[in-house]
Amino acid sequence: MLSALCAPAASARPRLRGCGPLISRLHRASLATQAAHSKPLVIGIRREDKNRWERRVALTPAHVKDLIAETGAQVIVQPSNTRIFNNASFVAAGATINEDLSHADAILGIKEVPIDKLIPSKTYVIFSHTHKGQKYNMPSLQAFLDKGIRLIDYELMVNQEGKRQVLFGKHAGYAGMIDGLHGLGQRLLALGYNSPFIHMGQAHVYPNLECVHTKLRHVADIIEDQGLPDAFAPMLFTFTGSGNVTQGARAIFDDLPHDNVTVDELPFIAKDRYNERYRRRLLALQVGAQDYVERIDGGPYSREEYREHPERYRSVFATKIAPYTSMLVNGIYWESKYPRLMTAKDLAHIQRQRELKTRMLAIADISCDIGGSLEFMSHASTIDSPFFYVDAVNGLEHKDIEKPGVQINSIDNLPTELPFEASKHFGDSLYPYAKALALGDLKHPVLSRAIICQDGALTKQHKHLEESLASGLRVVNTRRKRVLLAGSGMVSQPLVDYLASSKDTDITIASNDLTEAKRIAYQFPNTVAAHLDVSDSAALDQLIKDSDVVVSLVPAHLHPRLADVAIRRGKHMVTASYISPEMQKLDQAARDAQVSIISEIGLDPGIDHCSAMKIIDEAKERGAKIRSFISWCGGLAAPENSNNQIGYKFSWSPRGVLTAGLNAAQFKANGQMREIPEGKLFENRFSSVPLYPGFAFEGLANRDSLQYADPYGLDLDTMDTMFRGTLRYSGYSEIMDCLLRLGLLSLDPKSHVSAASATEFLRRAIGMSKSSGDLRHFIAHRLALPTNDPLLDRLLLALEEFGMLSTDASPVTAATSLDAMSKILQNSLKLQTGERDLVCLFHEFGIENLDGSYDVQTSSLVAYGDAESGETAMARTVGIPAAIATRLLLEDAVTTRGVIRPTTKEIYEPLLKRLEGKGLVFAEHTKSGVHNSLQRRMKWT
Repeated sequence: MLSALCAPAASARPRLRGCGPLISRLHRASLATQAAHSKPLVIGIRREDKNRWERRVALTPAHVKDLIAETGAQVIVQPSNTRIFNNASFVAAGATINEDLSHADAILGIKEVPIDKLIPSKTYVIFSHTHKGQKYNMPSLQAFLDKGIRLIDYELMVNQEGKRQVLFGKHAGYAGMIDGLHGLGQRLLALGYNSPFIHMGQAHVYPNLECVHTKLRHVADIIEDQGLPDAFAPMLFTFTGSGNVTQGARAIFDDLPHDNVTVDELPFIAKDRYNERYRRRLLALQVGAQDYVERIDGGPYSREEYREHPERYRSVFATKIAPYTSMLVNGIYWESKYPRLMTAKDLAHIQRQRELKTRMLAIADISCDIGGSLEFMSHASTIDSPFFYVDAVNGLEHKDIEKPGVQINSIDNLPTELPFEASKHFGDSLYPYAKALALGDLKHPVLSRAIICQDGALTKQHKHLEESLASGLRVVNTRRKRVLLAGSGMVSQPLVDYLASSKDTDITIASNDLTEAKRIAYQFPNTVAAHLDVSDSAALDQLIKDSDVVVSLVPAHLHPRLADVAIRRGKHMVTASYISPEMQKLDQAARDAQVSIISEIGLDPGIDHCSAMKIIDEAKERGAKIRSFISWCGGLAAPENSNNQIGYKFSWSPRGVLTAGLNAAQFKANGQMREIPEGKLFENRFSSVPLYPGFAFEGLANRDSLQYADPYGLDLDTMDTMFRGTLRYSGYSEIMDCLLRLGLLSLDPKSHVSAASATEFLRRAIGMSKSSGDLRHFIAHRLALPTNDPLLDRLLLALEEFGMLSTDASPVTAATSLDAMSKILQNSLKLQTGERDLVCLFHEFGIENLDGSYDVQTSSLVAYGDAESGETAMARTVGIPAAIATRLLLEDAVTTRGVIRPTTKEIYEPLLKRLEGKGLVFAEHTKSGVHNSLQRRMKWT
């Protein structure tokens, strides 16, 4: 490798790694030779790939046509199906369409280029977002140096007076203001107020600016005719900055009826807030530094001094302007040497004041300076998800439009919402310099001033960036992270929601149900769908090879097949299922391959482990001993939707629910070991589980409770009770036991089903022939029940609810009777539109303290699904923990290797903390004495 030829520098200044000089000397000589012979360069135009909305282009077909005609340059354009100008239009202009830009000398683009797509020894002309030392892009700058690339940045293309020459002009301001008005209308509606702004759409829905102005005139008419919400008047729009961005925003805003005001007038306007005029006119405040900063020592403001010695000044925006502002439109250029416009502390102070609850509703941060003039602006939003909310009082950032917080719109590619006009304007301003570039005139003053690096080194005016590059940031791997989600079942949506919110992560949803996979994938720009056939070894190997982490939501018996490939390929894996013996056998192979396979990371098993280990470890740290552990968990229909004979509706795999009822179980209760054989869970149910007086719970023992003593670090010999159970509503087990005894839950391959209807399947499964007589009497005989037994009435009602007594002739085909019942119940017992589910998780710990005292500590979580959106609590409590575990693996935060559970602090501590950020919070309570414990109140026999 060329980098091996580089010798260390003997300079006191940090040496920039890489061998750019060797590559770039060849590059420079090539360009010099071309210029000397007047041979035009080959110009490449790259396809924008930062997100699917980026449809702009540096030069339009008209510009390309002129460039070829005037310079004789060859132009290569990467193909794109999303660019505002199609491929054919560039061909008609004389360009060549080619995926490969390696033959180009100079490559023009708009947004940052992924590091792995940078071609060495080229000249790139882009918005690199590096010249201010932006930390998040220092790895990119290092890559430009390492690859010997000459980097020319549009932001630095200035004339002798320092005025920018190549820019999208006012288009960012246009789009930012349009989106800001749209967001304000949505926010006011969420707060319970209709407003004229509700009629504004996002900028990208309008074909052109003429349509925008037409809509603004309509909104203006509504303001003047119907007025603004009384509770929010007067509505003050504060504009910072005076450049193109702010001018563009004002060009949109000025179509609305408004009065321009000054900072000095604000207190008087507030006192006169009920003036009728303010109901039908907006207020506009244009501010500069002289309005929002003051000398710390109390002296007069001086523009020259502020620029030379900003440390002598502080911002008073939060006290002088923000308390009157409804919407802040931020367009200032900010550098770290200047005081921030507002800090997070400033925002919290405003949000704590009840009288200011109608102020600082929204911020259109068109400048999109992450962590810049607005400290709490943490990230760029996207056109797909343009708004987020900052609740500075509680230190929260969220996307719930109805919850407290200031709405922030911080889209970093606003002009792409107006791609046609923005590209034309940008190309017009770029063309003279593109022409100079095509002719090899790199000494053109505008071009030369804009060069950040070349020959593997920073140019003189950018040497200060060496400090940022030397800070260690350059070693950060910015390659996009890749997740393979195998399966697209009932819990996949929240999982993908969580992972797709990270802009550095690409997700492939592979499923045998490609339609469902596409439905989810098409919601996100960084997510694609693929067909999954686990039996196709070659295709499965390729999918896993191309990923960093595999999330397996396929049926549990298929996990080992995926895990085997993941281990062979050195890829981490996540699954919510129990660790089966087959999976456990892969533990050593995973350790040897330095692979982590985080299993049992859903609800139960999953966050039950996390919350349990938190309490157990805390008890051990203070020298206490766990004498009893009881854990109950259930995913149910919400009480108001439990309207069938078993009080149950499916929020996860029906097959998983049914097979769980066939398991054997063992546990320890009050010092006694108990075992329940396979198929006997229902008849050995716990008829009452007194967790909450408002819930009529019954319960079933959940598999082998004793096996968790060791992973939890508990001494089973010194414990009275070790129990894990599954919650159901009262009456569930009686019906399910009847189905089991009738043979409807058989996994015997001989019970293969091919019936013309569910009714026919029922009759065949229970052995009923045409001569068997009445169904009621036949079933009563099979179950040894009196024909007048109330249980028989409930069973027949249940079969009717399942659709097994109807005349519907829909065929039923399945490998076993249980699989047939899974299909039938999935259709008949699914949550309907407007219904919601319930998740209840409850731990009780009996803890003996060092002084001999005894405490009962509980940790519980009750969560409901969202009836409006249809998202289930089960999907959230399984999908989000699995997604967080995936994110921890992507962040290299998990060091334990092998087939593991989330029982170590390195997993459960960050996972529980991140769950809290998603509203999933465990309630913990402690009381003294064992007398009122669940352990004592339960009937264990």
